[in-house]
Amino acid sequence: MMDMILHYDFMQRALIAGLIIGVIAPMVGLFLVVRRLSLIADALAHVTLSGVAAGLLLQKHVPLLQSWNPLYMGMGFSAGAALFVERFRHLYRSYQELAIPVILSGGVGLGVVLISAADGFNVDVAGYLFGSILTVGPSDLTAIITAGILATAMVILFYKELFVLSFDEEAAVFSGVPRRRIHLLFSLVTALVITASIRVVGILLVSGLVTLPVAAGLQLASSFRQALFLSVLLAEVSVLSGLAAAFYLDWASGGTIILVSVLILLLVTGGKRLFQTLAKGRKIQEG
Repeated sequence: MMDMILHYDFMQRALIAGLIIGVIAPMVGLFLVVRRLSLIADALAHVTLSGVAAGLLLQKHVPLLQSWNPLYMGMGFSAGAALFVERFRHLYRSYQELAIPVILSGGVGLGVVLISAADGFNVDVAGYLFGSILTVGPSDLTAIITAGILATAMVILFYKELFVLSFDEEAAVFSGVPRRRIHLLFSLVTALVITASIRVVGILLVSGLVTLPVAAGLQLASSFRQALFLSVLLAEVSVLSGLAAAFYLDWASGGTIILVSVLILLLVTGGKRLFQTLAKGRKIQEG
């Protein structure tokens, strides 16, 4: 594996992209899961499809934009959708989850219309839908590194505020936490992370990388910080194992990474259940 990484530029880019996404996707995902907003990853990913389709359409009709990465347009659409979600949640305080199906359906509808209007693209749209980490280019890597720096800075600088807002929003406001500003910044960072993760696992699978390692980490952790550390660790194992398996077996990288994440979750939940059963049996024997 290391020999191939040293020899091939595309493997070096894939490894760097995978390592960065393996950190920031579960890091943001843990806060989304605790706030019961994990489905927002799916909604923003589908809006990103519209942005990528709009970028490819511009590439097709505007010669000056042919070398432009359509993922940047996807980031713009995703950030706009994140702002809309925050506004929608403020308008419908008692039905905040309503924003997610609205954004998701609107994103899919606009994406389908733009793809049909283009009458076919010169690039593989399936690569954006299902991910293709082995085709990560230099501009993709720049976008992923930028998203990684911003997401990490956000969590480090506002960890306490995000933590309090995730568990007790009213107490956070009472203690002077600027709720709307923090929510807005976090939504924008989430949009960047979702868009950056698309090159790794694809639009249709990105929510799996955001939530599956978190689900496994929460089974093992006894505190929020432990859950954060374990989620990142399990995501890195999933990305590296999935990347290696995809390379050797010639499988789709995005699907392989998600299947490894599912396998880890099953092993963790099954192992925990077995451990609890054995511990209970031992107590009965001792009693």
